[in-house]
Amino acid sequence: MLHLFHHSQTQKNDAHYTVLLDDLERTKKELDHVYATFSNVTEPDLIDAYIYQLNSAQLRYRYLLNSVKESTKNGR
Repeated sequence: MLHLFHHSQTQKNDAHYTVLLDDLERTKKELDHVYATFSNVTEPDLIDAYIYQLNSAQLRYRYLLNSVKESTKNGR
């Protein structure tokens, strides 16, 4: 789990925060995997598919990162 932010506040918020961090870490691993696989693909249809996967994972990562930051800023 990523430990970029301080832990505090209620147990309910801590559970939500933990889920956000877990999702963020899982998405980072997915991004790493897609980048690694994308670099070995030569078939045009697969290239398109991996571009869509990369865009999707990047947007999800950005959303989750902003959610974690917002959660931290608001005292979780």
